[in-house]
Amino acid sequence: MLRQFREIKNFALAASDGEIGKARELYFDDESWIVRYLVVDTGGWLTGRSVLIAPQSLGPVNKERELIAVKLTKAQVENSPPVEMEKPVSRQYEEEFHRYYGYPGYWLAPEIVGLGAAPSMAEAVPELLAKENVRNDRGDPHLRSTSEVDGYAIHATDGDIGQVDDFIVDDADWAIRYLVISRSWWPGKKVILATEWTDQVSWEERKVVVPLAREAIKDAPEWDDTQPITRDFETRLHDYYGRKGYWPIGV
Repeated sequence: MLRQFREIKNFALAASDGEIGKARELYFDDESWIVRYLVVDTGGWLTGRSVLIAPQSLGPVNKERELIAVKLTKAQVENSPPVEMEKPVSRQYEEEFHRYYGYPGYWLAPEIVGLGAAPSMAEAVPELLAKENVRNDRGDPHLRSTSEVDGYAIHATDGDIGQVDDFIVDDADWAIRYLVISRSWWPGKKVILATEWTDQVSWEERKVVVPLAREAIKDAPEWDDTQPITRDFETRLHDYYGRKGYWPIGV
């Protein structure tokens, strides 16, 4: 289901034997817009420590209970490698994290990494990680956080047209499907833009570059943020831009 990240931010994370904290932000790949980690604020449980949870470990989202299921125990989370949130997530840390949970590194074998990847892959992890000879202490340059990109300018072919205000996340495969545009140069209308239509996310200039004219974005189908995003609306939006949908034909 498509959800605004703002809607599920602060939802509780429920491990198999109790709550572990609340959702704080997402780390995602700015080329594929796939979520790599959910950042969990553990509050007083782990003395204010934050932890990362990979999508492979996430279960269903329950809007009514404001809960996200986690397919781990509290002990597994507590004993996971500590992360320093004030620093970039290094590749060395990611290797340690994936070894601990028995998940193959997405940077090594993207074709087998996904929600279906299970701890049964653990025996393959050491061999895969052994092939990674370069250590990048600054981390993956394409790994971004939602809190950082929130507020970036949307830069069209003929100038800026607003800012990133939120992220529409597909909780079936934890992909960021759309960006919500706010503070645009037209009043009283809300629009969303598919992430697959973006060209680049620039750290230095704090902007998301899109190969579209401002007028085209301005005249796009209006988005009602009080209603769920339906497949009919998505189809209308993609048809407007002359783009194919990300979903299978007939779904």
